[in-house]
Order: sequence, then C-alpha cells, then structure tokens
Amino acid sequence: MSWFKRKTKGITTTTEEKKDTPKGLWYKSPTGKIVDAEELEKNFYVSPEDGYHVRIGSKEYFEILFDDNTFEELDTNLESKDPLKFVDTKKYPERIKAAQEKTNLKEAVRTAVGKSKGKDLVVACMDFSFIGGSMGSVVGEKIARAADHALQKNIPLMVISKSGGARMMEAALSLMQLAKTSAKLARLAEAKIPYISLCTDPTTGGTTASFAMLGDINISEPGALIGFAGPRIVRDTTGKELPEGFQTAEFLLEHGFLDFITVRKELKNKVNKYIDLISNQPLRA
Repeated sequence: MSWFKRKTKGITTTTEEKKDTPKGLWYKSPTGKIVDAEELEKNFYVSPEDGYHVRIGSKEYFEILFDDNTFEELDTNLESKDPLKFVDTKKYPERIKAAQEKTNLKEAVRTAVGKSKGKDLVVACMDFSFIGGSMGSVVGEKIARAADHALQKNIPLMVISKSGGARMMEAALSLMQLAKTSAKLARLAEAKIPYISLCTDPTTGGTTASFAMLGDINISEPGALIGFAGPRIVRDTTGKELPEGFQTAEFLLEHGFLDFITVRKELKNKVNKYIDLISNQPLRA
C-alpha cells in the first residue's frame, strides 16, 4: 500500500496538517474543511469555515503583532550547550543541529522588540517545531533577558507559549528556568510593567508551571491545549474519565484560569487595548 503515501508535486497530503505552517496549495483542517493555503495565510492561518487555528511559529506571530513586520531581534546567537553529555537515540548536540537545519531557527524561542500599534512592545515567542518547543537553558535565558530589556526600557512584555514542557536532555538545568523566569517576571510586576501571557496550542509542562500562567492577564487562542500533564497521562494516572473539553482553553476560562480567549485576527488590537487600559492611556484605534 506504499502508493497511498505518494505525494503529487505542489499538493499537500492530509499528513501535512500536523506541521506548524501549512505547505502546498491546500490545507485540510482536523474537522475535514479544505481551504486554499493562500486564503489561509490571509486569514491569519485560521480556517475560515470552522475557525480552526493552525499552529504557527514566531515568524507568523511577529508579522501579526509588529507594525509592518518591523522589529529588532534580541540575543540571536544564543545556543544550547551539552554540559550533561546527554545521549538518547542520538547525542544532544546532534539533535540540536538537526533541529536548527530543519527549522532554520537557533532555539525554541525568539525574542524581539518593535512597535505594535505605534508603541514599543517586547515579544518572546516559542516555536513548537524546534524540539517540541521544549524549554532548556537557552529558552529560559532568552525569556529572562527579554524581561530585563522590558524592565530597562519600561516596555510591556508579551510571551507566546507553545511548548511540550521542560527539555529532558538538560534535566535539572531545564527545571531551573522555571524559577529564573518567574523571578524576572516578579521584578516586572514590582515595576508595574505590563506582562501579557498568550497560551497557544499546546502549552504544557514546565511552561505552564512558570511564565505561561504568570501574566497580568493570561489569554489564549480558541481550542488550545493548556495543562501541566497531558490528558492521557492524567487519565491513566487517576484512573478516571475526564470532563468533556478537559484542558482546553474554553475549559480553563470557565474555571477561572484564563482572562479571555481571542481569535488570532483580533490579537493585536486586544493586547494593545489592555496595555492602554492598564497604563491609563487613550485607547488606540
């Protein structure tokens, strides 16, 4: 049955739907809706028929949030080391190199500063395509430095989480980032500098246990999976059936863990509206 896996040039098969950014001429959402890839891009990578939010990365979020897609990227050359000499099916440095070549990214987060609706904003955005958006020492360091930049320049900070959790190849060094990032965000709070956390699909593990749920406002995209352990692990551990919609953004909103859910095309306006309100400034159009 190998013929079933065959691809026609220029046409994406349904197996492509799991990738972060859709490729080819057409995209099929999990609900079975077919949408033209160009139309999908114009609609902020949201399926117009069913509202499904396709996973996107830092490139797309920067385009959405920064005016004219103009920004200065911060700490571009930070890369992970291998102090533990970790090996699973391959050596950790080999895994890092393979992820860099596949994604054209240095690490699982990019940080940048630019104008959003005319005002400065620091954004740290995670990329799930880079080792599942796992949080290692470089991810924690870049988010910490982004918070420092926001503190020094008195600029609001936004972190966009999309992660499978702590990076096991760095063990305790990865877990240390939970405390480090949380401490930096506490300094922002003391200085009364706004911090917005956007949880996207998926936001799990150590990210949820630290910076992802520490925002002055915690917001999400529709249908995002948000939790510490995944639903299957929770179900297997407790031996109980889970409530319908467990760990979805809508479930968390209903139980008070999120402030609101926003569709992607309204993200920029809603974030800046919040910043204007908390900063007691006139609302920007």
